[in-house]
Amino acid sequence: QVQLVESGGGLVQAGGSLRLSCAASGSIFSINAMGWYRQAPGMQRELVARITSGGSTDYADSMKGRFTISTDNAKNTVYLQMNNLKPEDTAVYYCNLVHTHRSVQYSHWGQGTQVTVSS
Repeated sequence: QVQLVESGGGLVQAGGSLRLSCAASGSIFSINAMGWYRQAPGMQRELVARITSGGSTDYADSMKGRFTISTDNAKNTVYLQMNNLKPEDTAVYYCNLVHTHRSVQYSHWGQGTQVTVSS
């Protein structure tokens, strides 16, 4: 079993910052990537940012320059620094971990953390 525990969400005014954390524990094998996704009401879940085990990063266009993803590999933790937040960033943010065991890739999700940006 793999557990992903997210923290750091909350209410912030437009232009403010938040830092999300996601700590992974349990039967984690060869990590391929960790990332953050978000889902606003009535919308599909979308990629925010992801980082591979080699350190390559990928951001959604609307987050580039405002959000930064990073990891602490020793702690199996991924962070998302969010700056200059906008009301349209309001959503539930989910942590994701992809790892491989015996050539089988597994994907795990956290429970989600609410981010609300007021105008």
